[in-house]
Amino acid sequence: MNAISYGATGAAQQAIAQHIETLVQNKVATRIFAKDHTLWGPDAEAESAIRLGWVDAPTVSQPLVEEILELHDALRAEGVTNIVLCGMGGSSLAPEVITRTAGVELTVLDSTDPEQVGAALADRLKETAIVVSSKSGSTVETDSQRRVFEKAFKDAGIDAASRIIIVTDPDSPLDKASREAGYRAVFNADPNVGGRFSALTAFGLVPCGLAGVDIQAFIDEAEEAAEILKTDSADNIGLTLGIALGGTNPLRNKIIIAEDGSGIVGFADWAEQLIAESTGKLGKGVLPVVAGPDSPEARQGADDVLVVRLVDENAATGLRENEVAIAGGLATQMFVWEFATAVAGRLLGINPFDQPDVEAAKTAARSLLDARPEPAAAAFTDGAIEVRGGEWLGSASSASEAIQALLGQLGCDGYLSVQAYLNRISHAPLEGIRDELAAASGRPVTFGWGPRFLHSTGQFHKGGPAIGTFLQITATASRDIEIPERPFTFGELITAQASGDALVLEDHGRPVLRLHLTDRATGVTQLRDIITSLSKTTASATN
Repeated sequence: MNAISYGATGAAQQAIAQHIETLVQNKVATRIFAKDHTLWGPDAEAESAIRLGWVDAPTVSQPLVEEILELHDALRAEGVTNIVLCGMGGSSLAPEVITRTAGVELTVLDSTDPEQVGAALADRLKETAIVVSSKSGSTVETDSQRRVFEKAFKDAGIDAASRIIIVTDPDSPLDKASREAGYRAVFNADPNVGGRFSALTAFGLVPCGLAGVDIQAFIDEAEEAAEILKTDSADNIGLTLGIALGGTNPLRNKIIIAEDGSGIVGFADWAEQLIAESTGKLGKGVLPVVAGPDSPEARQGADDVLVVRLVDENAATGLRENEVAIAGGLATQMFVWEFATAVAGRLLGINPFDQPDVEAAKTAARSLLDARPEPAAAAFTDGAIEVRGGEWLGSASSASEAIQALLGQLGCDGYLSVQAYLNRISHAPLEGIRDELAAASGRPVTFGWGPRFLHSTGQFHKGGPAIGTFLQITATASRDIEIPERPFTFGELITAQASGDALVLEDHGRPVLRLHLTDRATGVTQLRDIITSLSKTTASATN
């Protein structure tokens, strides 16, 4: 097994000293692996009883490996070399990390942005097979993606059924419909595993194996990691990480996760969903913040922040105050963080396996798709940016002043969430505004691509502590794409998702600044220039 090591200082170290003996005495580790659903309190028992299958996922998943690899070889023999994953949340985040870390190509389509969908459709369709991953099949994004690809295959004279692979729960509506449709393959995952804990199930293994990852080695490593995690010992890294995440006192509820030499690509994006959706509820929780090792939050030393660095095995020492460093192989890390999140949930007094507030934004989006109301008038337009916000906008008359007004709504324990409903592939550089906004505000900043963050930090924003402020970025697309047998297009869908989420956040009393780019290229450039200027102005004032 890849070596795993751990180091902690300050508040994290103190929390471990406070809680580790109790967790060991209460046999929390062995009880988790025994699937003891009483660990998270009476209110969580019903859900926990059907959500602990992840503890033996590597063993349960072993029989899938041969079938996945046989399908990989058969597809390659047919000239099918481009695998597109249609999935959201845990169904897409884990495969993306696994394939990127392995250096294997996988197109992850976790968007309803028509430009991103169009780009996937236009890329090597004749060499493409899609993996549609959904526990039930009811996820609107995934269903829409399947429909548009199926039509594209047929229009190109390709046998669509031979190019569609399904991953779903047994006997789900999608399972039954897919078998009736005669799709190429249907893989069933353990229904007793929630999406964000599903990295080591069929949801993680099927797209990765078809793309070319050595999935046998991956789950072999995870099985070895399980032997460490199931031990009731003060040296159990899963217990100590769980304490750091959920046991500091007072609670450091902003967890800065920074890649710092581990060699794992995009791990923090996966961990973000795992932690935020698991812990952000009942007004409690910890907010994961994906950042770099030298990002402002990693250096500012705020008393509500804990920095977790993902390092190589030789670098779990020499930490600053209030930091954690953890090293290990990808499969090991994934298992450790799943276990630690469950431990953190126990310490926080919440159910880590439900997501009660995710549905609110979905309901609002469905209502808007049904009603099709005219968009609210902009407060004003600045160049290529239409500005909408609440009374807190005050006398702002430019996009720059509007952003400054939003930052003025940040409390001393608050955070800013940037939510960009754009093509995350072509507009990836926009993520650079995260560090600039963190510098300008002096507070932690998250950056999420819509609608995928709705299946991730979206739960924390609505169910966690009411301390967030929100910057939503939408844009007019240069094209739109119809969804077969649906009364709405991808453009209408993503618009409804953005508007619905903003409405729910506003109903929770949170300030939301909505910036709509009437021209994507011009608007993105204008927005980046504004935020860079704000960051420089703040830096000059500080110096």
